[in-house]
Amino acid sequence: MQDITVALVQRELAWESPEDNRKQIGDTIAGLAPESDLIVLPEMFTTGFSMNALANAERPGGATEQWMRELAGEHNCAITGSIAVTLDASTVYNRMLFVTADSCEFYDKRHLFRMAGEHKRYGDGKERVVVTWRGWRILLQVCYDLRFPVFSRNRDDYDMALYVANWPDSRALHWRSLLVARAIENQACVVGVNRIGKDANKLSYSGDSLAVKADGTLAADMADANTVSAVTFSGDELAKYRQRFPFAMDADKFELT
Repeated sequence: MQDITVALVQRELAWESPEDNRKQIGDTIAGLAPESDLIVLPEMFTTGFSMNALANAERPGGATEQWMRELAGEHNCAITGSIAVTLDASTVYNRMLFVTADSCEFYDKRHLFRMAGEHKRYGDGKERVVVTWRGWRILLQVCYDLRFPVFSRNRDDYDMALYVANWPDSRALHWRSLLVARAIENQACVVGVNRIGKDANKLSYSGDSLAVKADGTLAADMADANTVSAVTFSGDELAKYRQRFPFAMDADKFELT
């Protein structure tokens, strides 16, 4: 496996204002070094964590997906984050897009945050999704999925897990602890990208975006900074670590229903 450089974009989001958010994010990443392989944006990066699902939803191939394709082409990379997407003007998904200049793969959030009523406004995803990019197998996950380790259990099918989120600062300890746990228990690199600032519901977000190596070591800790952090993960280091400690061979078997 080759090395891979991941850029974590942690910033405040304008409430239900896709055009403003696209412009601000575009400006934020304009100066990124061209060697970044993957740019990771927060959950619902065009709107914030809004329950106005239909009002905010885009169609597949809509303005945000096209914008992501253009950015991916400009930076010669992939770009990922979630937005609200509808197929039929009735069901909306919190959909994580993984976009390159000429392709778009996606994952629909499986675990919907019922304490905010997300399960009443959005459809739940059914499929676990792993994409391949520049030699790395990457598991796509969204926010509340982080609390459910069976769903993200490594079946020797991924090398990195991505979690994009709008995770309030009142539970920042959970966010930070679980990201490290997912890396250690799955022997995989983990990237968690959260937002900062306050939303229209008066919820505060402390960011705490992390890049975690497979042994639990932090490669980046963004605290509450409004910035971008680029981290390079070593494919050779990951392979050697797994060879030294092949405890996945003794893991219990789980079947999702």
